Amino acid sequence: QVQLVESGGGLVQAGGSLRLSCAASGRTFSSHAMGWFRQAPGKEREFVSCISWSGGYTNYANSVKGRVTISRDNAKNTVYLQMNSLKPEDTAVYYCAADSGHGSSWFTPISPALYDYWGQGTQVTVSS
Repeated sequence: QVQLVESGGGLVQAGGSLRLSCAASGRTFSSHAMGWFRQAPGKEREFVSCISWSGGYTNYANSVKGRVTISRDNAKNTVYLQMNSLKPEDTAVYYCAADSGHGSSWFTPISPALYDYWGQGTQVTVSS
Protein backbone atom coordinates (compact mmCIF):
# COMPACT_ATOMS: atom_id res chain seq x y z
CA GLN A 1 0.00 0.00 0.00
CA VAL A 2 1.10 3.53 -0.78
CA GLN A 3 -0.47 6.59 0.75
CA LEU A 4 0.07 9.93 -0.95
CA VAL A 5 -0.28 13.45 0.41
CA GLU A 6 0.04 16.47 -1.85
CA SER A 7 1.00 19.97 -0.75
CA GLY A 8 2.16 23.23 -2.24
CA GLY A 9 -0.96 24.37 -4.01
CA GLY A 10 -2.33 27.87 -3.68
CA LEU A 11 -3.30 31.10 -5.40
CA VAL A 12 -0.77 32.64 -7.77
CA GLN A 13 -0.86 35.30 -10.43
CA ALA A 14 -0.42 34.44 -14.08
CA GLY A 15 3.27 34.12 -14.88
CA GLY A 16 4.09 32.96 -11.39
CA SER A 17 5.46 29.68 -10.12
CA LEU A 18 4.51 26.94 -7.70
CA ARG A 19 6.18 23.75 -6.58
CA LEU A 20 3.90 20.90 -5.68
CA SER A 21 5.12 18.09 -3.47
CA CYS A 22 3.74 14.62 -2.98
CA ALA A 23 4.92 12.71 0.07
CA ALA A 24 4.48 8.94 -0.01
CA SER A 25 4.31 6.47 2.82
CA GLY A 26 5.55 2.91 2.55
CA ARG A 27 8.83 1.19 1.84
CA THR A 28 8.20 0.65 -1.87
CA PHE A 29 8.08 4.23 -3.13
CA SER A 30 11.24 3.81 -5.19
CA SER A 31 9.64 1.00 -7.22
CA HIS A 32 6.63 3.07 -8.33
CA ALA A 33 6.29 5.29 -11.35
CA MET A 34 4.69 8.51 -10.19
CA GLY A 35 2.32 10.81 -12.01
CA TRP A 36 0.62 14.15 -11.68
CA PHE A 37 -2.88 14.72 -12.98
CA ARG A 38 -5.26 17.64 -12.76
CA GLN A 39 -8.98 18.18 -12.89
CA ALA A 40 -10.68 21.49 -13.54
CA PRO A 41 -14.38 22.04 -12.68
CA GLY A 42 -16.61 20.36 -15.23
CA LYS A 43 -13.72 18.65 -16.97
CA GLU A 44 -12.24 15.18 -16.91
CA ARG A 45 -9.04 14.38 -15.05
CA GLU A 46 -6.11 14.92 -17.36
CA PHE A 47 -2.50 13.83 -17.41
CA VAL A 48 0.14 16.46 -16.56
CA SER A 49 3.41 14.62 -16.07
CA CYS A 50 4.98 11.40 -14.88
CA ILE A 51 8.36 9.99 -13.92
CA SER A 52 9.66 6.44 -13.95
CA TRP A 53 10.62 4.72 -10.74
CA SER A 54 14.26 5.09 -11.72
CA GLY A 55 13.82 8.81 -12.23
CA GLY A 56 15.54 8.55 -15.59
CA TYR A 57 12.45 8.88 -17.75
CA THR A 58 9.78 11.55 -17.77
CA ASN A 59 6.72 12.44 -19.79
CA TYR A 60 4.78 15.68 -20.11
CA ALA A 61 1.48 16.78 -21.53
CA ASN A 62 1.87 19.12 -24.49
CA SER A 63 -0.06 21.79 -22.61
CA VAL A 64 2.64 22.05 -19.92
CA LYS A 65 5.78 21.02 -21.77
CA GLY A 66 8.54 23.57 -21.26
CA ARG A 67 6.83 25.09 -18.21
CA VAL A 68 6.74 22.12 -15.85
CA THR A 69 9.43 19.86 -14.45
CA ILE A 70 8.80 16.64 -12.56
CA SER A 71 11.41 15.17 -10.26
CA ARG A 72 11.65 12.69 -7.41
CA ASP A 73 13.76 12.07 -4.36
CA ASN A 74 13.53 8.40 -3.48
CA ALA A 75 15.45 8.96 -0.25
CA LYS A 76 12.67 11.32 0.89
CA ASN A 77 9.79 9.35 -0.65
CA THR A 78 8.72 12.52 -2.42
CA VAL A 79 7.87 13.55 -5.96
CA TYR A 80 7.80 17.18 -7.04
CA LEU A 81 6.15 19.20 -9.76
CA GLN A 82 7.79 22.55 -10.46
CA MET A 83 5.41 24.76 -12.41
CA ASN A 84 6.56 28.00 -14.00
CA SER A 85 4.90 30.59 -16.24
CA LEU A 86 1.53 29.57 -14.88
CA LYS A 87 -1.59 30.41 -16.85
CA PRO A 88 -5.22 30.77 -15.75
CA GLU A 89 -5.98 27.58 -17.67
CA ASP A 90 -3.67 25.70 -15.28
CA THR A 91 -6.26 26.24 -12.55
CA ALA A 92 -7.35 22.83 -11.27
CA VAL A 93 -7.06 20.35 -8.45
CA TYR A 94 -3.74 18.58 -8.88
CA TYR A 95 -3.47 14.92 -7.93
CA CYS A 96 -0.44 12.78 -7.32
CA ALA A 97 -0.61 9.10 -8.24
CA ALA A 98 1.51 5.97 -7.99
CA ASP A 99 1.39 2.98 -10.31
CA SER A 100 1.39 -0.64 -9.25
CA GLY A 101 5.14 -0.77 -8.74
CA HIS A 102 5.74 -3.58 -11.22
CA GLY A 103 6.82 -1.60 -14.28
CA SER A 104 10.17 -1.40 -16.01
CA SER A 105 12.67 1.30 -15.18
CA TRP A 106 11.59 3.30 -18.24
CA PHE A 107 7.82 2.97 -17.62
CA THR A 108 6.08 6.36 -17.72
CA PRO A 109 2.32 5.76 -17.85
CA ILE A 110 0.06 8.61 -18.95
CA SER A 111 -3.32 6.93 -18.50
CA PRO A 112 -4.96 7.38 -15.07
CA ALA A 113 -6.18 3.78 -15.39
CA LEU A 114 -2.58 2.62 -14.94
CA TYR A 115 -2.27 4.18 -11.50
CA ASP A 116 -3.35 2.33 -8.38
CA TYR A 117 -2.88 4.92 -5.65
CA TRP A 118 -4.07 8.53 -5.49
CA GLY A 119 -3.67 11.46 -3.18
CA GLN A 120 -6.49 13.73 -2.07
CA GLY A 121 -5.43 16.58 -4.33
CA THR A 122 -4.23 20.15 -3.88
CA GLN A 123 -5.90 23.20 -5.39
CA VAL A 124 -3.96 25.42 -7.77
CA THR A 125 -5.60 28.69 -8.77
CA VAL A 126 -3.98 31.04 -11.27
CA SER A 127 -5.46 34.51 -11.47
CA SER A 128 -5.24 36.63 -14.61
